[in-house]
Amino acid sequence: MVPPPPGEESQTVILPPGWQSYLSPQGRRYYVNTTTNETTWERPSSSPGIPASPGPHRSSLPPTVNGYHASGIPAHPPETAHMSVRKSTGDPQNLGSSSPGKKQSKENTITINCVTFPHPDTMPEQQLLKPTEWSYCDYFWADKKDPQGNGTVAGFELLLQKQLKGKQMQKEMSEFIRERIKIEEEYAKNLAKLSQNSLAAQEEGSLGEAWAQVKKSLADEAEVHLKFSAKLHSEVEKPLMNFRENFKKDMKKCDHHIADLRKQLASRYASVEKARKSLTERQRDLEMKTQQLEIKLSNKMEEDIKKARRKSTQAGDDLMRCVDLYNQAQSKWFEEMVTTTLELERLEVERVEMIRQHLCQYTQLRHETDMFNQSTVEPVDQLLQKVDPAKDRELWVREHKTGNIRPVDMEI
Repeated sequence: MVPPPPGEESQTVILPPGWQSYLSPQGRRYYVNTTTNETTWERPSSSPGIPASPGPHRSSLPPTVNGYHASGIPAHPPETAHMSVRKSTGDPQNLGSSSPGKKQSKENTITINCVTFPHPDTMPEQQLLKPTEWSYCDYFWADKKDPQGNGTVAGFELLLQKQLKGKQMQKEMSEFIRERIKIEEEYAKNLAKLSQNSLAAQEEGSLGEAWAQVKKSLADEAEVHLKFSAKLHSEVEKPLMNFRENFKKDMKKCDHHIADLRKQLASRYASVEKARKSLTERQRDLEMKTQQLEIKLSNKMEEDIKKARRKSTQAGDDLMRCVDLYNQAQSKWFEEMVTTTLELERLEVERVEMIRQHLCQYTQLRHETDMFNQSTVEPVDQLLQKVDPAKDRELWVREHKTGNIRPVDMEI
C-alpha cells in the first residue's frame, strides 16, 4: 500500500491527526488510524458534521508478500470482462479470441490459493503500511509451505499459532511460579520446625542468649518466606494464570471469521472460473454457428445464431457479476486482514508487557524477602558482638561456686 502521490489527496485534503490514506486492491481509497488501527472506506473529517469527500484515485497495491503486495485484483477485472464480452458479441470475426486486456491481466497477476497477487516480474516493490516496524499487517498475506507436510499454512494461521503459543508459554510460566511457591512453603515449614529443636538449649551466658536468638531468627525467617509465597501467589502466579482466560476461545472465533472469508473467496473464485469457461464455450458455439451461416444461409441458422449470441451475452454478464462478487469478497478479506492482524499485534505487545511487569514484581518481592531475611539475623549479630567469656565465667561462678577456701597441708 502506498500513500497518495503528490498532487492528489495529500495536497488537497488535510486528514485528522493519526489518519493516513491508502489504496485498496481495486484502486479504491481507504483510511487507517495508525493510533487505534481502525480502518474505514469513508474519509474521516477533522470537523464534526462535515461530510467526507473522497479525492481522486490511482491504481495501487496493498501490503507486501516477500517484497511484493497482494493486489486483490482478479485475473480479469469487471471492466475488461465487459469490454471483451461486448466486442465478442458484436464482431463475429473476433469470437473466441483473447482480448488484449485479458492477456495483460494474466501476465501481471498470479493467483495463489484463490487470492490474486501482482506478478513479481511486473510489479515494483511497494512501501509498507508500517515501515521499519516489521508489522504483522505487512508480511502475512501469502500462504507458507507446511514444513511437516505437503500442504500449506495460511499466513494468518501462523499469527494465530503464535498467539496460542504465547498463551501456552504464559501458562507454563504460571506453573513455574507455582512450583517456586511450593518450595518456599516447604522451606518455611522446615525452618519453623528447626527453630523448635532443643539442641544446645542448655547453653548459658551471653553465648546462650545469642544461640537462642539464632533459633528465633529461623522462626522469623520462616514467617518471611510464608509471606513471600503468599505474595507470589496473589501478585504473580494468579495474574499470569487468569490473564485472558477466554483467549483461546476468542482466537478460535477470529480464526473461523477469517477462514470463512477465505472460503467465500475460494467459492467466488471458482464461480469466476466456471463463468469464464462457460463464456468461452458460448463464444466458441457462436463462432461455429457463424461459420456455418457463411456456408449455408437459412432462417433456422439465423435463429440459432441469435440464440447463441444471447447465450454468449448472458455468459458475459454472468462472468462480470461473478468477478464483481469476487472483488467484493477479496476486498472484505483484505480489510479484515489488515484490521485483525493489527489487533493481534496489539494483543501480543500487551501480553509481553504484562508478563514483563509481573516478572519485575517477582524480582521486587525477592529483593524485599532478602531484605527481611537480613533483618532477622541482625539481632543475632548484635548479641554475638556482646559475647564476653570473662563475664560469662563470672556469672557462672557466682551461681555455682562451692567455696573459696583452698585446702592446706595436713599436720601430724
